[in-house]
Amino acid sequence: MRKINIAIIGLGNIGSYLYKYLNKNKKILSKKNNCVPNITYVSAKTKNKKRQIKISKKKWLKNYMHATTNKNIDLIVELIGGSEGAAKKLVFSALKNKKHVVTANKALIAKYGDQLAKIAEKNKVNLEFEASVCGGVPIIRSLKEGLIANKISKIYGIFNGTSNYILSSMDKLNKDFKEVLTDAQQLGYAETNPSADLNGNDVSAKLKILTSLCFNSFLNNNIHVEGILNIDKIDIDNANKLGYKIKLLGFSELINKKIYQRVHPTLIKKSSYVASIDGVLNAVIVNGNPVGQSVIQGEGAGPAATTSALISDISSILRGNTKFPFSISNSERKKLSFAKISDRFFSAYFRFEVLDKQGVLSNITNIFSKNKVSIKRLIQNPNKNKGSSSIVIITHNSKNSYLDKILKTINKKKYILKESKLIRIHDN
Repeated sequence: MRKINIAIIGLGNIGSYLYKYLNKNKKILSKKNNCVPNITYVSAKTKNKKRQIKISKKKWLKNYMHATTNKNIDLIVELIGGSEGAAKKLVFSALKNKKHVVTANKALIAKYGDQLAKIAEKNKVNLEFEASVCGGVPIIRSLKEGLIANKISKIYGIFNGTSNYILSSMDKLNKDFKEVLTDAQQLGYAETNPSADLNGNDVSAKLKILTSLCFNSFLNNNIHVEGILNIDKIDIDNANKLGYKIKLLGFSELINKKIYQRVHPTLIKKSSYVASIDGVLNAVIVNGNPVGQSVIQGEGAGPAATTSALISDISSILRGNTKFPFSISNSERKKLSFAKISDRFFSAYFRFEVLDKQGVLSNITNIFSKNKVSIKRLIQNPNKNKGSSSIVIITHNSKNSYLDKILKTINKKKYILKESKLIRIHDN
């Protein structure tokens, strides 16, 4: 039986799990793919680190870069991480030296995917990155193969398990943001430095990759990004009372031949499927023709889910499926028009914490009127003991630039006690 020699570069939790899984399931994977996955070499930053796997000294590469020129290696699994440094150097060199590459590195693909795809195509090798987006949710392969007949108009969903855990826990456990973040860190759901998860950058990188696959476009940085750092417990409670849940969602949609990429907290109806996705789960919704709407849900991260995605990519290479990294040839990919969120229309949730005095409410509603934004619902909750009032406004569909202008204008008023909130609503 034919065999593929594999080098695993990076032996953290995921790399170690992959090594163990490949060795344990070598026979069944060989039968299913008619090709033997043979781990020939490994490399890691620290060789003597205690790991739950036993590795023969013969398999260790002193210099990880030697994997890119070693004639006994056919496929390199990059699990170093990061868009620069060692990971970038390794993957560029591997593809130039005609090695297949499998990676879980969303940051690298989001930043250099176009360049890497060009090199892979030129050298007729695979660049596979299923594990870079939503872990155990097979969305990349679904877009490349299962949904290949469809003209996609929209893709959106929950792409980050950490932020989803925090928002759903604030809701269910009646805790504030800081309390839940501490819980998430203790449970291993959030890193010591969780900034990429909380500020929306993790979702942004994933969304750029998905956009390129959905619309046959080059990667584009024209993307609006907001995280969940400013979401308070009161916003969670208000959303519940109004019939909504708050989720951090990524959207990419084609409207009038323009693509809108955006990441932000979103009020979504409790009755919707996405609203029911809690904890660390991810969910991806694809709107296409002729399929209609497809939904894929699963674990978004962790060694097991990520290994599942890595094995899927490795198996594709074992079967001899040489494919274009972004589904079509680089020469066929398009430079599409990417629009700014300012031109998009939304209904929105506003919350203003104000001094409870005469004239404040009328001043706020006048500002809405002057900016051509119609108010759908208004709720005022005065706190007479503190001399303050919380005003919640739900708008009709309005241009985002108008919504932003209202927020900036009102935030400058002397009657504002705390920074005001704007959260967009997704009613579909």
